[in-house]
Amino acid sequence: MACYDAPRIKPMGDRALLVELGEGIDPDVNARVHALAALVSQISPRGLENVVPTYRAFMVQYDPLAVSAKTLEEMIKQLSGSLKQVGSAAGKLVEIPVCYGGDFGPDMDQVASHCGLTLDEVIRRHTAPEYLIYMVGFTPGFPFLGGMDESLSTPRLEKPRTRVPEGSVGIANSQTGIYPVTSPGGWQLIGKTPLKLFAPHRETPFLYEAGDRIKFVAIDQDRFNELTEAEAKY
Repeated sequence: MACYDAPRIKPMGDRALLVELGEGIDPDVNARVHALAALVSQISPRGLENVVPTYRAFMVQYDPLAVSAKTLEEMIKQLSGSLKQVGSAAGKLVEIPVCYGGDFGPDMDQVASHCGLTLDEVIRRHTAPEYLIYMVGFTPGFPFLGGMDESLSTPRLEKPRTRVPEGSVGIANSQTGIYPVTSPGGWQLIGKTPLKLFAPHRETPFLYEAGDRIKFVAIDQDRFNELTEAEAKY
């Protein structure tokens, strides 16, 4: 049995609690977040409405007319004490095909220049890791990923775009991510995936969830077009 500090539990308004389990972006802290959040969800006490994990904490939404904050807090602390040692999250591995550069990656040259790398080397280093999805948010299905090669770290755009096309893959400082829907954004765009990451009419609207891992796979324009046609049904 591992020894951990007790979770810090804070009120968030009159119908939510914030359960903090550590500091910073750390895979072990994130694994504890998902493990404890899963336990709370599985028990699903009366009045529980939602459990939302993030990097180092999770939010518990509840109906204050059905359960008190004190009751939930005591339950969470008890569950935390029963957690055994937890390693890094081990969710499913999801491959994301990406066509890099060109019109799909208008900032690829800037990233390569900033990092002192060739375009091919940027692609090689970006596709090498398996990225842990720490949390999903900002827009439906936007994955905040950990594990990018630090040599690819590039600052955000000084002036964000008002429209980033869905499927765009970008870099912002030491993180990489994917835009599942068209939205504003300030990340450096290096490529695009033809996959529909968020398809509300699909049986499973999202291809992944927090705790899963993503592996980027480089594809050419022809393969991009084939997959785009296949995804059109969504």
